[in-house]
Amino acid sequence: MINKLLQSTGFKRISIFVLIAIVIYGMKSMINLILLTFIFAFLMDRLVQFIEGKIPINRKLIVVISYASIVGLLSYGLVMYLPMIAGEITALIKQLTTFYTSKHNNFVLNYIVSRLEEIKISSYLEQGFTFVLKYFTDISKIGLQILLALLMSLFFLLEKPRLIEFTKKFRTSKIAPIYSEIEFFARKFVGTFGKVIEAQLIIAVVNCILTTISLWILDFPQLGGLSIMIFVLGLIPVAGVIISIIPLAIIAYSIGGLVTVLYVGIAILIIHGIEAYILNPNLMSSKTNLPVFYTFIVLIFSEHFFGVWGLIVGIPVFVFLLDVLEVTESKKVK
Repeated sequence: MINKLLQSTGFKRISIFVLIAIVIYGMKSMINLILLTFIFAFLMDRLVQFIEGKIPINRKLIVVISYASIVGLLSYGLVMYLPMIAGEITALIKQLTTFYTSKHNNFVLNYIVSRLEEIKISSYLEQGFTFVLKYFTDISKIGLQILLALLMSLFFLLEKPRLIEFTKKFRTSKIAPIYSEIEFFARKFVGTFGKVIEAQLIIAVVNCILTTISLWILDFPQLGGLSIMIFVLGLIPVAGVIISIIPLAIIAYSIGGLVTVLYVGIAILIIHGIEAYILNPNLMSSKTNLPVFYTFIVLIFSEHFFGVWGLIVGIPVFVFLLDVLEVTESKKVK
């Protein structure tokens, strides 16, 4: 009985999955580099495949031109706009801090601020600012990780056909049973995690553009800093929209009162409706249509174990696990 269990496919698959999880946990200090390399490689591969289908030229040439274009645009953007955006983010933080620390004529606002003070929201804000400052302080380290991830993804795409052929040799090696299970998980991972990340990125970009246009119409200040905040929060499913409403509502009230807050709320609702009813159904598969309760539970636990990365990759990882467990959406519950 025990021998039968140990030799079963299910037990072997679970054992290898646990082993992979332990290895990844052991490499947690390199998780930034691993995730960035995978995301760059996956997204750039999708871009190269798209260009290859439209323009019949050599694949390696497309890869080199694509990377050179993106690195050139990023470098230009950093040199030209980074000082301006940094100034706008500083002004935005000062504006939010001034609103929080000053007294208001509105009784409701004073009550909300006093309640926030009771739960020591200022300490959370201080921790958040400390976290942001730490990331800006470690910008050289992050820049090096991004550079390494770009280089590794570039070499991967340049040699992708050769790498696939070389990796296939493990199918007939002495570790063929282990390789077959690793290949199974790799296919599932690319098919779910990669596609969900791609969808989240597209949704975040569309949300950022639409929201920034709405804020420009309403004559909001610091649009550069706000657009970056909206884009980053847009990478967090569901919760990102809710979190972004708080600073936007504060700024709206400080520049135009409750009427501007109402306009911002209407704009956010319309944009969220476009995301929920147009973008999500077309970009996400039925498996990613998680209940909001599940989404928040996954985000809470993933943030606890993986930090900021958990907020971005928590849902894709959960969808990957659902796919491995073959949890599919069948009949709709009425």
